[in-house]
Amino acid sequence: MSVYDDNTVQDIRKTAHAMADAARRAVLPFFRDAGLTAENKGEKLFDGGFDPVTEADRAVESAMRGVLARVRPEDGVLGEELGASNGHSGLTWVLDPIDGTRGFISGTPTWGVLIAVSGEDGPVFGMIDQPYIGERFWGGFGEARMQGPQGARALGVRGSRPLDEAILFTTFPEVGTKAEGAAFRKVADRVRLTRYGMDCYAYALLAAGQIDLVIEAGLSNYDIQAPIAVIEAAGGIVTDWRGGPVHEGGRAVAAAGVQQHVAALQILEKMPLD
Repeated sequence: MSVYDDNTVQDIRKTAHAMADAARRAVLPFFRDAGLTAENKGEKLFDGGFDPVTEADRAVESAMRGVLARVRPEDGVLGEELGASNGHSGLTWVLDPIDGTRGFISGTPTWGVLIAVSGEDGPVFGMIDQPYIGERFWGGFGEARMQGPQGARALGVRGSRPLDEAILFTTFPEVGTKAEGAAFRKVADRVRLTRYGMDCYAYALLAAGQIDLVIEAGLSNYDIQAPIAVIEAAGGIVTDWRGGPVHEGGRAVAAAGVQQHVAALQILEKMPLD
């Protein structure tokens, strides 16, 4: 049960949708624009040293922060591109303006805008928005829903099933370090299907009941907090590779049911990672 009153819950939801709307307006003029350029931040790299950031990333985060400054100035903000701003409400908005910048600059529609609201113990509400195809997934406070070209509906995970019937996603084929990649491949060897490269959209698919597992490493808090809230609200599970909390980032396992989650952890916990 939520510890937040109904007015606060409704205001958080309304604000998140307003931020996602502002993000769509800010980002779409940049998408597939021939003049878009990318700088290399050079952080936490698994793919040859290219960690891009674009003008679009900064424009989107600025647009979302502008909404917060107008309607919820008492809240804190933590964004990937523009850093942290302290608040005094006990709530912090954790923002990734473009999760999947590599996909964004490549023209694929699998990047997304991540918006989370976090309290003392982690995220209480999250949103994954894909502006180009017009899909939005949100969850928290007893609700998990999506809206897109096919209309609006409730979100719900697939539920438990054997690992050999599962569909597994990750973003980078390398997954992380060599040890982390080896651990991931042990799980991948056991599932029915493994796919790559979806960034945050994979977590949205899990919440929507399409897939069973997402396993990743090297995440930051702004990468995972919105997916945690959406997936948990849809009935799924998100932990680190040892079954503990992962809202501060690191190695994440998102699962559509207890059976897949336990089976994946049983494999991962046997692998040397450090």
